[in-house]
Amino acid sequence: MKNLKGAAILGQSGGPTSVINASAAGVFIEALKQENITAVYGAAHGIKGILDENFYDISKEDLYELELLKNTPSSAIGSVRYKLKPLKKDPSDYERLLEVFKKYNIRYFFYNGGNDSMDTCNKISKYFKKSGWDCNVVGVPKTIDNDLYGTDHCPGYGSAAKYVATTLMELYHDATVYNTPMVTVVEVMGRNAGWLTAAAQLAVSKGQGPDLIYLPEVVFDYDQFYADVEEVVKRKTKAIIVVSEGIKDKDGKYVPEHYSSLSTDSFGHAQLGGTAAILAEQIKERLNVKVRSIEFSLLQRSAAHLASKVDVREAYMAGVKAVRAAVKGTTDKMVGFERVSSNPYKIKYKLVPLAKAANTEKKVPAEWILPNGKGLTQDYVDYALPLIQGDDKAPLVDGLPRFANLKKVFVEKK
Repeated sequence: MKNLKGAAILGQSGGPTSVINASAAGVFIEALKQENITAVYGAAHGIKGILDENFYDISKEDLYELELLKNTPSSAIGSVRYKLKPLKKDPSDYERLLEVFKKYNIRYFFYNGGNDSMDTCNKISKYFKKSGWDCNVVGVPKTIDNDLYGTDHCPGYGSAAKYVATTLMELYHDATVYNTPMVTVVEVMGRNAGWLTAAAQLAVSKGQGPDLIYLPEVVFDYDQFYADVEEVVKRKTKAIIVVSEGIKDKDGKYVPEHYSSLSTDSFGHAQLGGTAAILAEQIKERLNVKVRSIEFSLLQRSAAHLASKVDVREAYMAGVKAVRAAVKGTTDKMVGFERVSSNPYKIKYKLVPLAKAANTEKKVPAEWILPNGKGLTQDYVDYALPLIQGDDKAPLVDGLPRFANLKKVFVEKK
């Protein structure tokens, strides 16, 4: 579908990251330059904003503020967790989307998110094609979970990994300072893929990291876990343990599920959290030592003050490449990264079919994971180190970051 002339719209979806707005900046700034793009919109709260006909006119924004998006964390135009039902089950959302796209002559659709967002992108792309509406649909990847299929890594991961590793190094110096026995249990995000928890190994590689690391890729054995912790405490008197929020036992149960029922989000995913606190309480009862539990929670995904320069620049270029590809006629694809080399670090951008990216999780390779919580191999360190390089953050005003301040002028409803 080459040479389409019409409006472009971007939506953001799923969990925020420290660089998702860098991708938005890439889409917005590049789209505003394109002759075939007659208007540039930002959907308020992702796909829901399009369904409700609530979107912002990006042409009303100052270029300086759009540039500042590169270093502004979270989702500047609002995110959403909204799952489109299968077309055969309920076509109403699809029909409404087509109605809105026709009304505003939207010919370019960009969706910035993770697995579920690429699923949404894929469903819309297929429906538009079936309905005969010419619209180039391109997914822009993001997720701190780093679990999207078809790309070497995801925008957002490098910065979140840098936060996890840096914070654990700082924590190491605090948690080991006293001359009394103490156990610190740290919980890191990651439901089914342990990429972010694996970043703890980067701190270990500097000699200032945790003693034990547990990923969801490995079945969690409670007895073995308590034995591992006890061994470290007896040997060192201090123990720092990092666990993924998504670790499961042999029966497929998350740790919090043993103590209460879990609620789910609109995609049917369990709402996790509390794993570290529960394990800390159990360790205290068994070992009778001082125990602290720490949950990084939202802090790890919006820590723009520790953003990796590599991550910021790649996230921005993912947005730029999405627009350029769409204007040339690409549709039904997601922008991905292919690693050419790690030393020196070099990638090339590629286009991945949305059907493959949608709902396919990429796990940490089993051969990179050491048994009994002993961490990860050098292969992981070699993979991750290039992604956390450099410093790229917002300018400071009065010592505090100057984030983007968008006007958010709504497009007048037709």
